Amino acid sequence: MAIYHFSVQVIGRAAGRSVVAAAAYRSASRLRDDRLGRDQDFSAKRGVVHSEVMLPENAPEEWNDREKLWNDVEAFEKRKDAQLCREVEFALPREMTERQGVELARDFAQAEFVDQGMIADVNVHWDIGEDGMPKPHAHVMLTMRSVDDNGFGQKVREWNRTELVERWRERWADHVNERLAELDIDARIDHRSLEAQGIGLEPQTKIGAPAQRIEATGIEADRAEDHRRIARENGARIIQNPNIALDAITQQQSTFTRRDMAMFAHRHSDGIDQFNEVMGAMRGAPDLVELGKDDVGQDRFTSRGMIEAEQRLHRATAMMAERERHEVNDRGREAALARAADRGLTLSGEQTEALAHVTDGRDLGIVVGYAGTGKSAMLGVAREAWEAAGYEVRGAALSGIAAESLEGGSGIASRTIASLEHRWSQGRDMLTSRDVLVIDEAGMVGTRQLERVLSHAAEAGAKVVLVGDPEQLQSIEAGAAFRSIHERHGGAEISEVRRQHEDWQREATRDLASGRTGEALNAYRARDMVHEAGTREEARRDLIDRWDRDRQASPDATRIILTHTNADVRELNEAARERVRDAGELGADVHIAAERGVRNFATGDRIMFLQNERSLGVKNGTLGTIEQVSGQSMTVRADDGRNVTFDLKGYNKIDHGYAATIHKAQGMTVDRAHVLATPGMDRHGSYVALSRHRDGMDLHYGHDDFASRDRLINTLSRDRAKDMAADYQRIDPAQDYAERRGITFREHVERVVEIARRVPEKVRGIFDDLRLPAADGQGPERKVEEDPEAALRRARGRALVRHARAVDAIFAAQDQGGEARPDQVRELQEARQRFEEVRPHGSHDAEAAYKKNPQLAAEAASGDARRAIHALQLETELRTDPGLRADRFVERWQKLHRASDQRYAAGDYAGHRAARAAMGNMAQSLERDPQMESLLANRKRELGISFDSGMGVARDLTLTFGLGRGRGLGL
Repeated sequence: MAIYHFSVQVIGRAAGRSVVAAAAYRSASRLRDDRLGRDQDFSAKRGVVHSEVMLPENAPEEWNDREKLWNDVEAFEKRKDAQLCREVEFALPREMTERQGVELARDFAQAEFVDQGMIADVNVHWDIGEDGMPKPHAHVMLTMRSVDDNGFGQKVREWNRTELVERWRERWADHVNERLAELDIDARIDHRSLEAQGIGLEPQTKIGAPAQRIEATGIEADRAEDHRRIARENGARIIQNPNIALDAITQQQSTFTRRDMAMFAHRHSDGIDQFNEVMGAMRGAPDLVELGKDDVGQDRFTSRGMIEAEQRLHRATAMMAERERHEVNDRGREAALARAADRGLTLSGEQTEALAHVTDGRDLGIVVGYAGTGKSAMLGVAREAWEAAGYEVRGAALSGIAAESLEGGSGIASRTIASLEHRWSQGRDMLTSRDVLVIDEAGMVGTRQLERVLSHAAEAGAKVVLVGDPEQLQSIEAGAAFRSIHERHGGAEISEVRRQHEDWQREATRDLASGRTGEALNAYRARDMVHEAGTREEARRDLIDRWDRDRQASPDATRIILTHTNADVRELNEAARERVRDAGELGADVHIAAERGVRNFATGDRIMFLQNERSLGVKNGTLGTIEQVSGQSMTVRADDGRNVTFDLKGYNKIDHGYAATIHKAQGMTVDRAHVLATPGMDRHGSYVALSRHRDGMDLHYGHDDFASRDRLINTLSRDRAKDMAADYQRIDPAQDYAERRGITFREHVERVVEIARRVPEKVRGIFDDLRLPAADGQGPERKVEEDPEAALRRARGRALVRHARAVDAIFAAQDQGGEARPDQVRELQEARQRFEEVRPHGSHDAEAAYKKNPQLAAEAASGDARRAIHALQLETELRTDPGLRADRFVERWQKLHRASDQRYAAGDYAGHRAARAAMGNMAQSLERDPQMESLLANRKRELGISFDSGMGVARDLTLTFGLGRGRGLGL
């Protein structure tokens, strides 16, 4: 993924540095250093793909010679502490080819430096990291004095201005994004998200062994110095404006914990003293918003900017959901269905309902579909209906391969979302009220990006249809916008899996989609499709053996090898290719300098394209087979039947295509998949990997990664779904949070009746003889007994009413779609404190009751506290009687389990997921309640646990049922 990195430093003698040595190192050359009287030889350095001195007008031509230029700079500057040059370093997008990266760096240097009168020594490095991934970047060394035909003149003070550096940072982001959009590359950089009043935070570069060796010889290692300098400067910027740290953290996560803040502060500070200052500044940031404790007891935070983005998103969707401007009548739908039937395409009942939903006229349509349910086929019929009604239909997706898949499956002309946004920014292809925009794989789109698209659509009066599956791969950027929109507005669900040919495999895919990963794995294990080995290396060999046998037995079938990391992908690619080579199916090897390093390619090789290239008609993830290859060019027969010929100097973003990461597989369909499981996987990646096939799937793993089957299931069941700040805010005070998770109040009421019979008199009497003030609080004083017990009861009554009024005021504000005012929050905090003084745990127990029935707060606030007192007493009993709490836990667990199975059998998959999420929350709650967990240790049979992992009841429940958990805070 493209990153933003742009740093500026001054190379000077005060630090003992030589500008000639710096130039030699950056250009990987040997230069004579006249001042020091020795050669600076770095000609053995690898990775420098371009070096050039760029001169402004009127500069002496002799300075095209790098050695002459920098020795003249050294000779001209006389001071011992002279500043010799300014260096700008910036990261180049790894998605570009070397040629494109060099052009980008040259164009930027020309426009921003050379045209302004500076001499620029430009050096482009295309290093390859230990992970095999390129780390392209450019070093531009700049002179600091004006130049003319006579040589150097005065130093230009304007070039030292902070405002100029700020401008460079912003211009670099604009420059890169414009070029990426022109090349149709699915990436963008954003300097603004790491910026303090125009000054960005810089990611530190890795300090490697070469830099340490250079330091040891007495020559300053620039990367090592940059690492420390950047950390200090970043810390200072955060202390000055801590809001930039919040913006940075929330780029990839909507909410965060104190630990997340500490990790960020550690990366962006130098030493313990500055770390403490940075942490203090972040905790006191004006834009820091405290959300409360999450379901594992950690305090969670977000930024005001994140909340505002979510609010804009939901305002836009609410506006669109209320408008009905794009209706297709019944006749139009029936005509589209008839045309599909003529082509041999018959939609299922669910697909037909989804078609009716997306064409019902509302400006917002939402379709949630499991993997392989035929969403694209349904959209193809919808496209015909929309177009026949006079609408223009466009498609978009986060990645190029997803856009290509949408277009291929539905006929909707599609682009990447980034490409659309770029065109809109230039005033081109703007949406209108006659447009229908279909966004596929919407679950992978981050909150901020989806908000921008939906806000533009809402303003233009266009219709948007969001299609995806929130259980598949999560967004790279912050947020779970698609899930949140679906929860608020509903939509059509397609759960009838069509991709797999056998019923039991379709059932397994439904299990994966609904969080029952363990059940799916057990089904595949029963059919001998899950294979254990002693080590990961042995598992890789077993996988390749099975893949090779399958390849030879069914040569015309399609297949893919999938795993989690690029390192494992490379190992598997090499092993698979060796088998094909041994079978005599490859031509002569040709050595090619590809993006990820030197590779051997031959006729017959499987290949994957790694970057969108509009001129070639390929996307990131396109697969094919090599038909011809030389050192200069390649011809590939893509899997869609097209022949693609290209010059390797212009395009080298290729790799072997026998294996791929799971992330590249979303949207892919093959006859058979071979999967290597590793510890980095979770339930979302497992769902994608184990649902790509039509005919069969084989899963391999090593005992060095997973010591037992239970450990494998636990890992592949991990819920890493992204959250929203809004997940921790009560939308509907009465039922929203609970009922979305399968909890009904009727169950609670039935339990209350039983508990009431068991409440001991000493608990029931704590509010006996209570005399309450009038509803308005202004009634005459009633005479009460002055003994201490009566006074305490009266104080408790007043505290209860005050607390209820504070709670009810916040409920009322939320009912109106707003947020509690600061004065209302302060009043609630003070009311809680007063309640706790006269009745320990009183506010806690009362709020537990109000969460289940908010009407009780309204009644108590009006002065009628009888039902509220009774409910509070019941909550007290549940809290203080461990045996009763255990009974309640078992009963509620059993009810949720039954509800989960019943809803699943009835095809109510949304209800099934809600019940499972509630079960996950219950299991996780035991980790914070060791007393309860101990009480339940002898009741495992009642809970459905059939084994003992030795890790406690909470873990046993998770392993047995393959549970994730829901999310959200109480009041």
